[in-house]
Amino acid sequence: MGPSQNDTITSISGLRVGHWTDADAATGCTVVLCPQGAVASVDVRGGAPGTRETDLLRPGGLVERVHAVLLTGGSAFGLDAATGVMRWLEERGKGFPVPTGVVPLVVGAVLIDLSLGRSDVRPDAAAGYAACEAASDAPPAEGSVGAGTGATVAKAMAMERALKGGIGSARETTADGASVAALVAVNSFGEVVDPDSGHTVAGPRGDDGRFADTLDVIRSRPPLAPFAAEPNSTIGVVATDAALSKSDCYRLAVMAQTGLARAIRPAHTPVDGDTIFALATGAVDSPVDVLQLGALAARAVERAILRAVTQAKGLAGVPSAAEWARG
Repeated sequence: MGPSQNDTITSISGLRVGHWTDADAATGCTVVLCPQGAVASVDVRGGAPGTRETDLLRPGGLVERVHAVLLTGGSAFGLDAATGVMRWLEERGKGFPVPTGVVPLVVGAVLIDLSLGRSDVRPDAAAGYAACEAASDAPPAEGSVGAGTGATVAKAMAMERALKGGIGSARETTADGASVAALVAVNSFGEVVDPDSGHTVAGPRGDDGRFADTLDVIRSRPPLAPFAAEPNSTIGVVATDAALSKSDCYRLAVMAQTGLARAIRPAHTPVDGDTIFALATGAVDSPVDVLQLGALAARAVERAILRAVTQAKGLAGVPSAAEWARG
């Protein structure tokens, strides 16, 4: 498959994606590698985030470039996988130069999948290293793999009525040839909707064989009732081959979050850790229009979220939306 046919984040020159998946334990992790470094920033909107090294991504900080982004299941335990990513990069001499060698800069975010499968199995350093070994510039697998393995969505009526989430990717391109793409692991409290049609793609499983309306469920519940058994989180990466500053990358991440809000209802809740990283490789010499790229990044996030859910397969007793619709 040539670059023109690749509609995913690996169409961005300089990026590779690898998954590590444990289907039996219903967890996994995904690594976006940029060994040569990419200018980066982040936007965290959810009330329950689990992140690594996000402070260094603030505009004005010393470091401009990172070498990998880790998206992982396992809650905060899953951040152990970053150690394996660092080791893989260090072995290849990739990282921020220091007098004693290099320090690979690996940022990351977690989603909480401990209620599915085995809660005592989480991505670790070996898992992060394995994801790096598996990384390539081919279109990455989507659905119930990597960080999307244990992901679930539509939990307004608790896990007993949830559906499978997953991981998905999509790309948008400007008329001048610059591209922006998204890779998103969808593990939301809210339901997933198609922004174009307004139709629910994955909502709580209702008693009548149709999706229950999440907003109606929230409206009717007693005040201060528990939202869910555990926090959730939709986490992802948007990347462009345009040359952006760290401040531009921050704005790209902020605008990309609007795509998350259009495709997930509700988004950015107290029990979600919604986090979007932004990367710029600068591989394409084209005019930079952050407004244009940000608008397309949001669109890519929308499409990636829909891909994540529609490509998912049932796991550990939780069906996918497609499987439940077929009865």
